[in-house]
Amino acid sequence: MQILDSVHPSWREILQNALNALDADYLEFLQNDTTYFPDKENFLNTFKTLSLDDTKYILFGQDPYPRYESAIGYAFIDGKVESLFSENGLSKEVNRATSLRNFMKMAFVCENELKDDFSKEAVATIDKTPYIKSIYQLKDNFEKNGVLLLNMALVFTAKEDSKKHVKAWNVFIKALLKGLKSKDIDLILFGKMAEVLEKVEEAQSFTKHTMPHPYNISFITDQNAHRLFKPMHLLAF
Repeated sequence: MQILDSVHPSWREILQNALNALDADYLEFLQNDTTYFPDKENFLNTFKTLSLDDTKYILFGQDPYPRYESAIGYAFIDGKVESLFSENGLSKEVNRATSLRNFMKMAFVCENELKDDFSKEAVATIDKTPYIKSIYQLKDNFEKNGVLLLNMALVFTAKEDSKKHVKAWNVFIKALLKGLKSKDIDLILFGKMAEVLEKVEEAQSFTKHTMPHPYNISFITDQNAHRLFKPMHLLAF
């Protein structure tokens, strides 16, 4: 696909093999359909801004946000969010995005800003001065820590199609992991759809960090999440 011209050169061979593994009809859908999002110019965005050599982790989410403005080709990064914070704590856009809201609270636990009270009132009392302000700064902090933000399905059409797309992208994910077998990369598995990689043959050689999907409130206090993300200081400048 022509879109590979814009990904980082270090990824092109691996991604070409992974795309070639897709079903021919599905690949034609990706080439010609205009209803899915992120569109074909953007669904591989995460491979444009983080090189293979700088990748230490691949974070597997579920599928893109079900809103065109939100789905920008990075797992978990909501393009509709302008500011992370408001005078009342988290911004209105963050509070509406359950997964992002819980992730932010988990990150504040890692910074010792929250302990037992995770209410919006508790978040409002935190001094936000030392912390990033935008969703794109969060994306950059993930990448500074070598985290590639990928979903189990790279495109979205409708909620009822989610499992169909995850199934279609399964061969892409397997081919991607096969191409990365010799690399020192860990897998971060968010939720049930990503957990299937624990049993996939192509993923057996990778160290895996499995945790609830952030749309579950249990993610805020999940010890696996704390151990992994605390040293990253994802909210810090």
